[in-house]
Amino acid sequence: MMTTEDIKRLKELDNSLSIALGINDNYQRENKELKERIKELEDKCREAGRAMIELNVKYEVSLADLARAKEDHQYDNLVHKKELDERK
Repeated sequence: MMTTEDIKRLKELDNSLSIALGINDNYQRENKELKERIKELEDKCREAGRAMIELNVKYEVSLADLARAKEDHQYDNLVHKKELDERK
């Protein structure tokens, strides 16, 4: 037969177990939310990485186009200078 002390101790243990289960439920929920958020951030990082690669390619192409335009401009200047010199 259980004594009053046993019943009291059993209620305390039951209460402690309820508290522990509540804490565990909160932890599990927060852990799941954090894992989902981490996955979202990883996806965004991958997307940003791809965007950076695309921008770097466009930048390199633009630099090459600019260099070609500069060379063309220099050549045109030489041709025009030669034409002017020939007219003098």
